[in-house]
Amino acid sequence: MLRPINWSLALPYYAAALAFGYLLGSIPFGLILTRLAGTQDIRAIGSGNIGATNVLRTGRKGLAAATLLCDLLKGTVAVLVTHHFFGPDLAVLAGIGAFLGHLFPVWLKFKGGKGVATYIGVLLALAWPAALAFGVIWIAVAVLSRYSSLAALVAAAATPVTLWLNEDLQEAEVFLLLTVLIFFSHRANIARLIKGTEGKIGQKAEPAPSG
Repeated sequence: MLRPINWSLALPYYAAALAFGYLLGSIPFGLILTRLAGTQDIRAIGSGNIGATNVLRTGRKGLAAATLLCDLLKGTVAVLVTHHFFGPDLAVLAGIGAFLGHLFPVWLKFKGGKGVATYIGVLLALAWPAALAFGVIWIAVAVLSRYSSLAALVAAAATPVTLWLNEDLQEAEVFLLLTVLIFFSHRANIARLIKGTEGKIGQKAEPAPSG
């Protein structure tokens, strides 16, 4: 017989795991790395986003790769560290926190990135085969369409299904929620895709849209 959770004892641990993940996820590596490299503020070019795709629009492929890796590792490290010390349930919460931190960083007035790299990082730590499937789908769609946003949306939409088919039911539920947030963070991209005005991979940077 399962014992009921003692919330008065458990809640501080749940809150700490979520907060740890959030603080780690909220580090704006794209902005930090481009500033250290002396490039222009990436929030003023392209999509205005702080993620790797917009960093690539500066023409600095190395910086874009470093941003992608750091944003990915935020999710992976949050999950693995928490799992090591507190177990799998709190690790899932830390992963969710890292994803939310990237989307809504307190340091940037809650205006963060789109969350794709951190999404992959969390997925890699919780269910690495699904992360590989995400990568394969992303590459295939990106090569065919040259739209990074479309590739991310298709791969994210497939992720909960992949997890469910692999009988990773808890992970499927978690990533269904994160996928909804991915679509929310890409709402402007979706509108541009529909209009045919979305920027393609490798396209020269333009000033970010105001507002």
